[in-house]
Amino acid sequence: MSEGASVGVSGLYKAFQAGDARIAAIDDITLDLRPGSVVAVTGPSGSGKSTLLHLIGAIDRADSGTIMVDDVEITALRRGKLAAHRRGIGFVFQRYHLLPALTALDNVVAPVLPYRVKYDRTARARELLDAVGLGGRERSLPSQLSGGQQQRVAIARALMNKPRLLLADEPTGNLDSTNGSQILDLLLSLRQQRGMTILLATHEQHIAASCDRLLRLTDGRVVEDLDLTEGEDPADTLARAARLRL
Repeated sequence: MSEGASVGVSGLYKAFQAGDARIAAIDDITLDLRPGSVVAVTGPSGSGKSTLLHLIGAIDRADSGTIMVDDVEITALRRGKLAAHRRGIGFVFQRYHLLPALTALDNVVAPVLPYRVKYDRTARARELLDAVGLGGRERSLPSQLSGGQQQRVAIARALMNKPRLLLADEPTGNLDSTNGSQILDLLLSLRQQRGMTILLATHEQHIAASCDRLLRLTDGRVVEDLDLTEGEDPADTLARAARLRL
């Protein structure tokens, strides 16, 4: 089992045009993510959480600065190599983005269909659906699954290429608290079993409080960086969440 990817960000800057003005979504962020860690990115709407994940995942390009994933400087890659880099990252979003006409199994397989792979796609998809607690639901359509189950399918899909880095953008945002907690528990257990680094954007206190580290963004800048593994009982999640004031 791998230990997860290392991520290094230096002097990262990204702005968007808003009318006549340029608004900085990410403003001079520098940070390092330890391999195998689960890091929560918090902050109000518009603080830059999603943009940071999109830049690290090569969904969008930075205006300046560098991003290193393991030994690869992704900010220096051209389009073709960027696409190959993205295939090695797992993405989970608030909206599940499942194809409604495809079964759970086919949704998990779909992202790798255009590519040559060295494994049996169907067997891998069945194994992943079993790993996320959906064994026996392979033939179910998304409309036949609950929101929590659809998110589990999306997580299985994200794991098809055995990513060492998983980027999760508000993965519990469309779920009630019970299902949200179950999805978080699933992600944490998969991190232990499969060796991934997880960067998770969230506005929910109890989700962030269960991670190893918390980065709080305001106006595109990191204004707080907390190690949540030091000096506290990990079971004391509610007290820790209250202290974080998310």
